[in-house]
Amino acid sequence: MANTVQARKRARQSEKRRQHNAALRSAARSAVKKVRKAIAAGDKAAATRIFSEAMAVLDRVADKKVIHKNHAARQKSRLAARVRALA
Repeated sequence: MANTVQARKRARQSEKRRQHNAALRSAARSAVKKVRKAIAAGDKAAATRIFSEAMAVLDRVADKKVIHKNHAARQKSRLAARVRALA
């Protein structure tokens, strides 16, 4: 365990930040899963609407550096291609 006041405070802050980042990462994963589910259902209108919401979530999480910006861009690109492929 941390011995100094400063180290104890850093431990508290780190744990709080870890939980916040985990929540943001989970929200991003859930958004991607929702789009994949809509694509699997074959509903292009719903998939397009949910995809735009997911893009916003991924951008927000990437801006906060919880996930890398290239990771977010790759996920958005792949999802966009799958939504476009629906006909």
